[in-house]
Amino acid sequence: MADIYIPTLHTFAMNNLFTGSWKELRFRIVPNVVMLDGKEVDFGQSSIHAVYWHGPFCYEKSTMEGERTFPMTEEGRMAMKSWLESNI
Repeated sequence: MADIYIPTLHTFAMNNLFTGSWKELRFRIVPNVVMLDGKEVDFGQSSIHAVYWHGPFCYEKSTMEGERTFPMTEEGRMAMKSWLESNI
């Protein structure tokens, strides 16, 4: 089984996107951050959206093969990791 690296929730809470790969699998993760009061992230309303594709090319030059949105929780992060690993 692959061990794909997915950053911590803090990375996504700071509105950072992440791209990664494992062998021929490529993926891109984009957060949708909802703020409670302009200072704190509402993790219950926030989400992380992942897309994947296979091949040597970057996101902009590739056709996406799958996409899914997960809650911005540790459980959602681990479900996203398992989903990506199941598509290698």
